[in-house]
Amino acid sequence: MSKLLITGGRVLTQERELDGGAVSVENGIITGVYETPRPAQPGETVVDARGLYVSPGFIDIHVHGGGGFDFMSGEKEQVIGCCRTHLRHGTTTIVPTLCTAAYDSFVRAMSAIDAAAAAMEHGPYIPGIHLEGPYFAPSQAGAQSPEFLRRPDPDEYLAIVERFPSVMRWAAAPELPGALEMGRALTARGVRMSMGHSDATFDEALRAYECGYTCVTHLYSACSSVRRINAYRHAGIVEAAFLLDGMTVEIIADGKHLPESLLRLIYKIKGPDRICLITDGISAAGLENVSGEIYDQSIHSKIIIEDQVAKMPDRSCFAGSVATTDRLVRTMHSLARVPMAEAVKMASATPARHLNIFDKKGSIAVGKDADLLFFDDDVRIRRVLVRGETVEDAS
Repeated sequence: MSKLLITGGRVLTQERELDGGAVSVENGIITGVYETPRPAQPGETVVDARGLYVSPGFIDIHVHGGGGFDFMSGEKEQVIGCCRTHLRHGTTTIVPTLCTAAYDSFVRAMSAIDAAAAAMEHGPYIPGIHLEGPYFAPSQAGAQSPEFLRRPDPDEYLAIVERFPSVMRWAAAPELPGALEMGRALTARGVRMSMGHSDATFDEALRAYECGYTCVTHLYSACSSVRRINAYRHAGIVEAAFLLDGMTVEIIADGKHLPESLLRLIYKIKGPDRICLITDGISAAGLENVSGEIYDQSIHSKIIIEDQVAKMPDRSCFAGSVATTDRLVRTMHSLARVPMAEAVKMASATPARHLNIFDKKGSIAVGKDADLLFFDDDVRIRRVLVRGETVEDAS
């Protein structure tokens, strides 16, 4: 029977910081959260977290690769390698994301992810798969492969979710013919729908929200905003995200995709309970000193990495990020001036609620899995625990 007592750290619960608090763990489950230190009990191993934050593990709901590995590869070993990379940066729950592709490519990639999830030991938890596409507006393709874009096909998407029950998130452009029917059908099957890579007007976004599209994929990136139609101004997805209180938004808080002003605006309007920090990380995420031209398997194209971000070769738009989740939390805290507890919440509790796994993940609370991080004031990860077991230790 394994028992831990973590003491002396700044414990970040869902709502506040307990400076000098303590957390007890037994057999991988949190058994106690204390505002003040308590003596160790017989059989407990004491873990000193003095000078460090003690945080719930991060949850990345939108990530394509990392460490030189890609979730589109169709290879179990690459999936595991990618997961291990993000684990070192504090991601203890990860939702592998697949880009627009041919049906057979989806099948190979999803099969490999399912195999990796079954084989993973001492690694991040994989609760399911996220499909980003292929039902997107060509005008908002961004870095998605235009040759694979198509309209929602019930024969295709129903076959996918029936063959792969692990599909838990799906992003589509809601203005496309058949997209609302897709939203209703997949929401009824428990898939969380998101609107993205879309030119939808506010009215189209509102109808989609009512059909189950309750999230916006990487807000401001590849999504519509105010524009003129026949001289009249029409709001878009960005405005729908702000006006609909129940809408959750993803944001790529790498300090590149969104400037300080927009990070602060989104935080002011939506608040930490409706923001999920995502990396949108590509295969180069987590690599040291990477720059120049590389081939990205997810989008079947070359991209340029410069200024600590990925771009299309013509610099017309970004092409995912090279960030890991610790960088997102650091950016929100230091650049957007968000309190640390709330920056962490957007990378833990809020995505856990969105995924419907908050009963076991996403916060430091009695009865939950002891997926815990120790990090310093600069959000440098010092230790990672998965279900109470240390899997990374940089102390």
